Amino acid sequence: MKSILIIGKKSFIGSNLKNYLKKFYRVDCLTFEDVIKKDILFFENFSHVINTSIHKNYINERYRLINDLDRKFILKFKKINFIYIFLNTRKIYLPNSNITENSIKKPSCFYSKNKLKTEQYLKKQLKSKLLSLRIGNIIGKKIFKNQRNNHKLFFDNYLILRKRNKKIFINNDFKDFLSIIQFCRIVRDLVKNNVIGIYNVSISKKIFLSEILYWLDKKFYKKIKFTNYSSDSFSLNNKKLLKRIVKKPLKSELKNFCEKILS
Repeated sequence: MKSILIIGKKSFIGSNLKNYLKKFYRVDCLTFEDVIKKDILFFENFSHVINTSIHKNYINERYRLINDLDRKFILKFKKINFIYIFLNTRKIYLPNSNITENSIKKPSCFYSKNKLKTEQYLKKQLKSKLLSLRIGNIIGKKIFKNQRNNHKLFFDNYLILRKRNKKIFINNDFKDFLSIIQFCRIVRDLVKNNVIGIYNVSISKKIFLSEILYWLDKKFYKKIKFTNYSSDSFSLNNKKLLKRIVKKPLKSELKNFCEKILS
């Protein structure tokens, strides 16, 4: 049986992955602080390690090694026997439609610049032991109440906007969304098949904000004035990923998930 270590016990993605993957594999989930104290022998029990934790300064500041938790973890080892799963972002790309893994890279914020820098380091250091996932927007609920995330996702910002009792103006951009269940299912398949390399993780469909906000809350949707979509719109091409997973993630699944998430 596969054995997975999830770093980021309190994170949104880490806690959801643990709840899902424990049905299929042996899973341990620890904080980064606890993991970094472990002896190297501890990690010989795992086939895969996935880091879902992130330092707040890694998001908001220029790259510094002290803020790079992925690199700090890998520096513990001279050699690793597990596959290391790195969570990257679609923000490393120049916004466009049908973005492939070989499309133009143009990170425009500290977070995306730092992510690309870390991926380049891991690719050189780990070679055949790296699985890097370039992810679009993940939709889902937090497992724990009052759970704090250093990195706010689309759904976090949506919940904040939803509390405002006034008219809201939003560019009707198209994005590439994915439910947390779809993401967990994809990770399950990639782990099962010991997949390595770099993959876009997405539904690979243009999903306009007007669509997903309507699915999430029809009442809130009425408060929004949509304007034309901007140059920040994007969609990822997932053809490479589909060769490695069992079930294609569908837009209809995401719609059903969004319609039930607040009920």
